[in-house]
Amino acid sequence: MTVPVPQYVPDFRPTHVVPRAGLAAWEAPDPALPTVPLDAFLPVRLEERAGDWGRILCSNGWGAWVDARLLVAVPDDPPAAGGPLTRTADPRPLIARAEDALGRYRRAAEELGAGRLDGEGFRLRTRGLRVGMVVDGESVWLYDAEHERWVYCDGVGLSTYAASAAPSLAGATGPGPSPSPAPAPAPSPTVVAVPAEEPAGPPAPVHEPTQVVLIGDPPTPGPPPTQVVERPPDEAGDD
Repeated sequence: MTVPVPQYVPDFRPTHVVPRAGLAAWEAPDPALPTVPLDAFLPVRLEERAGDWGRILCSNGWGAWVDARLLVAVPDDPPAAGGPLTRTADPRPLIARAEDALGRYRRAAEELGAGRLDGEGFRLRTRGLRVGMVVDGESVWLYDAEHERWVYCDGVGLSTYAASAAPSLAGATGPGPSPSPAPAPAPSPTVVAVPAEEPAGPPAPVHEPTQVVLIGDPPTPGPPPTQVVERPPDEAGDD
């Protein structure tokens, strides 16, 4: 089989680079189809998004699917003189969501400690809450529960630090390759019905067991007792 040689893309302008640790790649948005991993700091162009997945194109024309959450965005060109200032992703909305989730947990814990909430109510009030924050001076790490990732914040902008779950197609807004179909269920074992042997002739009649019916007192075993029979008077004078 002849493998096509990738052709270099003219006027290739990358939109992202591979992170420092490199990046795993797949032939399709399916964890079961891995391909050659990408080297660190490799410039790529993000062509398509499907949930957490992203289809990238390299300068030599080779493409693959990656976890787009881990790609490092290439900064735009500096703004021209007199133009509006540009900013990276604003960290304040994510900080506000973390504060809100932590406040909801604190209020539920206070009600539980005061006896106004039982254990079941506490579990219902805190179900689905996920918050994470590490502050070290000017550096902040925040957990983005919506995209299941950790982001790094330097006070001005956000950048993906690590993903806590494998990429998924959830939330895909554009057309993309369909996920691999689920395997068909295993067929049930074949059952061979063997007919019972038919009798050679008509079925034999079924006789009911003999029953002995006793009338009156039960007979005494042995010979019958001796009985005295009296003659009538007219027969007695003939002798």
